[in-house]
Amino acid sequence: MKNQILKIGIPSKGRLKDQSLLLLKKNKITIRNSKRSYISEVKNFKNNEVIFSHAREIIERIAGGSLDVGISGFDLLREALPGVQKKVKIYTRLKFGFANLVVAVPNDWIDVQTIADLEEISFNFKDKYTGKLRIATKYPNLTNEFLTSKGVTQYKIVNSLGATEIYPFTNQSEVITDITSSGATLKANKLRILSDGLILKSSACVLVSKQSFKESNKKKLLLSLLKRLKTETISF
Repeated sequence: MKNQILKIGIPSKGRLKDQSLLLLKKNKITIRNSKRSYISEVKNFKNNEVIFSHAREIIERIAGGSLDVGISGFDLLREALPGVQKKVKIYTRLKFGFANLVVAVPNDWIDVQTIADLEEISFNFKDKYTGKLRIATKYPNLTNEFLTSKGVTQYKIVNSLGATEIYPFTNQSEVITDITSSGATLKANKLRILSDGLILKSSACVLVSKQSFKESNKKKLLLSLLKRLKTETISF
């Protein structure tokens, strides 16, 4: 039966894909060579289908029920809408994919060192043509949540569609929030992180569908697979 097949989501590109495949290989979970195909399977595990997807899409699909388990970023899960988050369970946080979501400003903003400074200068933008301080990001939900908690009110979000680091230098924003692992890319683009500008610490996670654990046949397959990852089992 179709619903007896365990659907597994793996990131489709980048370091997250490479490190996920390495994790599986170390634990003798062998994915059949799919060449250019986005669909494969674990050769040494029964009744499964591996689907290579964008890391954000993996979370959406786990919540929607078309994937039972997958690897994606903690930051992407936290950025998802509450209705999505409540349907996804973190099985374990992995020891790769480490990155921080941070607030960064241009180096020449010497008077802005903290979030409080950012709030203070944001009022200066009321009289400018931009209307409010513009903050470019791919993480609008986490950014809004963080800035609101810090009392920052006079700003507006600019949704980033590409390299967020260039937005302050192409008159698309004044400030950015972005994910960074070493800070090197920010530094190379003449940006610096505010001293209290850490929004979230992230890493890769094994995520499972809460709905799948309510189905006895899926739960059995899931527990069998997760046991092979040699990670500590948690209660569901």
